[in-house]
Amino acid sequence: MIEVEVNSIRVSLMSQHRVVLLKDINEDRYLPIFIGQYEADAISIELQDKRSHNRPLTHDLLKNIMDEVDATVVHIFINDMRRDIYFARIVVEIDGEKREIDSRPSDAIALAVRTKSPIFVSEAVMDRSAVEPDDDVDLNEGTKQLPFSRSTPARDVPKELLEDPEEDVQEVGEEEISAFSDFLSTLDLDELDDSEEN
Repeated sequence: MIEVEVNSIRVSLMSQHRVVLLKDINEDRYLPIFIGQYEADAISIELQDKRSHNRPLTHDLLKNIMDEVDATVVHIFINDMRRDIYFARIVVEIDGEKREIDSRPSDAIALAVRTKSPIFVSEAVMDRSAVEPDDDVDLNEGTKQLPFSRSTPARDVPKELLEDPEEDVQEVGEEEISAFSDFLSTLDLDELDDSEEN
């Protein structure tokens, strides 16, 4: 397992899709995952520590329930990727017993930032999907950075890549895959290193 941290969230200026960028804490590589607007906001709100709601949001409620039943989030684990859809597990400990709960990565990350739990990605997923800094790509092209962090991008993404994995997933054609590949080629990860030094 490879430990990562939330580096940033970006939104496409053309499509309003969000991407969370997870950084390998030991190497200079990043895992981009497309997420929904609500989940992006849920992660950003917690990382900015801005509580504008008097009542708990969904991920706050989940944390409160876990606290009430004395369950501890040990870590979250982005363990698989099938048909360009990521899968995650929330590992919790209840009464000394560890249990794994199936989750979308975005929900797991939103919970992890609230419980200050580590985030891990399988080596197979990182080897397949991680991107590294490259002088030929521009992370900021066509994107707007959300307030809390340093960087992440998005472009027009095929609808199939954003669907809930619990629903029927149709085969994604080469044209749709190339849109995702085009998006990855726009990442300017060298800029991330510059911003971390400031």
